[in-house]
Amino acid sequence: MLAKISTRPATPDDIPLISTLHDRAFGPGRFARTAYRVREQMGPGREISDFCRLATDGDRVVAAIRMSEVSIGGKSGAALLGPIVVAPEHAGQGYGRALIKEALDAARAAGIRIVVLVGDETYYGRFGFKPVKPGSITFPGPVNPARILAVELTDGALADFSGLISGR
Repeated sequence: MLAKISTRPATPDDIPLISTLHDRAFGPGRFARTAYRVREQMGPGREISDFCRLATDGDRVVAAIRMSEVSIGGKSGAALLGPIVVAPEHAGQGYGRALIKEALDAARAAGIRIVVLVGDETYYGRFGFKPVKPGSITFPGPVNPARILAVELTDGALADFSGLISGR
């Protein structure tokens, strides 16, 4: 990463800046994604967790990651990763990878046992994410089961989690 870019935990004051970057990168269609259905269950005041991170260039957000605590089948100790967004002019420079690593490290330190996401194994596999058994972890809306990935932050955690993901 370039020296002038720094990373830090996100705060509630960063929400407008993160939203602007999401608008630029994803457009309004992002609200139709199933992960947003999970976050809607969380209610106000839970927009930013201790695991959310930013990469900034001065006062400009160049990348952001969202990770929220969730329950799976009513069991706590899990988190949902995503979205990860990088400003198009900064894509491919390692900012997304750095934020994912920081978020996973923060979750592990906080006692989160498993992190789930909907994404491509070819990208997320480098962080240890693997496909879950189809039907073992489900979302409250349409998701291609082949794209549900999880990484165990404690050995054997995946065996302890099954069922519907919901905001806690």
